Amino acid sequence: MKQRIITGVVAAALFLPFVFFGGLPFVLLTYFLASVGLYELLKMKKLTIFSVNGLLSLLFLWVILLPKQYQEVFVTFHYSKAEFGIGLILLLLALTVITKNRFTFEDVGFSILSAIYVGIGFYFFMETRSAGLVYIFYSIFIMWATDSGAYFIGKAIGKRKLWPEISPNKTVEGSIGGVVCALVVAVLFVLFSNIHATIVPLMAITVVLSVFGQIGDLVESAFKRHFNVKDSGTILPGHGGILDRFDSLLFVWPLLHFFHLW
Repeated sequence: MKQRIITGVVAAALFLPFVFFGGLPFVLLTYFLASVGLYELLKMKKLTIFSVNGLLSLLFLWVILLPKQYQEVFVTFHYSKAEFGIGLILLLLALTVITKNRFTFEDVGFSILSAIYVGIGFYFFMETRSAGLVYIFYSIFIMWATDSGAYFIGKAIGKRKLWPEISPNKTVEGSIGGVVCALVVAVLFVLFSNIHATIVPLMAITVVLSVFGQIGDLVESAFKRHFNVKDSGTILPGHGGILDRFDSLLFVWPLLHFFHLW
């Protein structure tokens, strides 16, 4: 627990200034976090990012991540962001032939989907920051409340297993408790922040985000169980990897955008 607290404090001290400042430093931080996340996923499948196929996957991720304000770089070459992405997919498929199927079609599919999964989540992290700091903190705090509520309430009164094949410690009671805690945070945001929502719509949105955030957590648990690893990485001592910390938010940030809250 001591290690988790120390790591959390240090990570917050490094992370928050970038979030507050925004702009290019924040974009670079997001690229770094997403790149580490992709590295962790590829490593689970025993694929290395330090290879031709790994670098192509990384470039595909970077194309997905590129914010709107920087997309004029593609216009310079008379191509769109989507066209660059398609080109990289074709190169990854060509590698199956060049490597004589040592890099397989299955590996191509895993690499592409991994980049899309990580890329979409972190792309909407930047979109959420562009909408305003309040939405970043709203998303982080409701997921913190969901995780904490699910843990403590599940430990206190949890009896029915939520999804034992994927995450044996999670309970139905804990999951519901997490949603309730998230709703408390939503009410506080309506009362004490400048978030552009009234209480009833925000509570409805919060329920959906809390539930899907828990699904995001279970998705990451499913990955780790399938590949028989305890944590996605070791970059955050006591917490695991980047994906271990951002798994819920990778689902929450795109949904937050789709709800047109701002």
